[in-house]
Amino acid sequence: MNAAGAIGCIGLGVMGEPICRNLAQKSGRRVLGCDLRREPLERLAAHGVHAATVAAVMQEADFVFLSLPSGREVAALAEGAEGLLAQARQGQIIVDLGTSPPALARDLARAFAARGAGFADAPVARTRAAAEQGTLSVMVGATPEVFAALRPLLENFATDITHCGPPGTGQVVKILNNMVLVETVVALSEALAIARREGVDGALLFEAFSRGSADSFALRNHGMKALLPEVFPERAFSAAYARKDLGYALDLAGAHGLMLAGAENAARLLDRAIAAGDGERYWPVLSRAFAAETPAPG
Repeated sequence: MNAAGAIGCIGLGVMGEPICRNLAQKSGRRVLGCDLRREPLERLAAHGVHAATVAAVMQEADFVFLSLPSGREVAALAEGAEGLLAQARQGQIIVDLGTSPPALARDLARAFAARGAGFADAPVARTRAAAEQGTLSVMVGATPEVFAALRPLLENFATDITHCGPPGTGQVVKILNNMVLVETVVALSEALAIARREGVDGALLFEAFSRGSADSFALRNHGMKALLPEVFPERAFSAAYARKDLGYALDLAGAHGLMLAGAENAARLLDRAIAAGDGERYWPVLSRAFAAETPAPG
């Protein structure tokens, strides 16, 4: 696999834009950016990123990073007479940084291999702030050869990189990571509701949790920074995205005949949040749906 050459970034949203910027600032390579919106391209131009079409990215870049909303967009971009598969070339490596179905990752890996190109599913985890700081966690599904070529670039925007196995396994691990995270935030919402009804301050509760066995990333980043102040901004990882990822987890469980009561409950709360108009808000907004269906004290 090619160990040098230009980098292409397709999809410059909440995570894609800072990832692209970190690659431009740290990799020492020419970086091409592609997005339907002008604004991120204008911001990235100040960091040396060159605006390009999908065709130009596929022609010039040896590594192509996709940061798209879901597997549906990845599949649509890959297929067709002018899709990524049709334009892929020998030695090129295409990387899906988003969360997509594992079966799609395996199918794309086989299809790109038939074109002489490599493919990796490398979904990223942690927050938007971590993307800005270049401290993401990445879970990679790829052949050892593709992973070895890709890792030096991943180190430009991630501090924790896990090779999970062959194509598809990165998606499995990321989907389960998000499932556990969302269920944990549901538990924090439940604990917060009980504490407040018992006259215990929520901030005190979560601070005590942080010094005990209930401490977690979810507590410190979602509980303390979103649930307590009830801050659920847009332009963050949305309730709609979280519901999409939970759907992938439930699909995996269904394929193996497993019933996931916790994930089903979390999905129901996200569905209620979306129905209430909060689908584009930061996903811990599911706590509002929980509060809405919980009787008021009295």
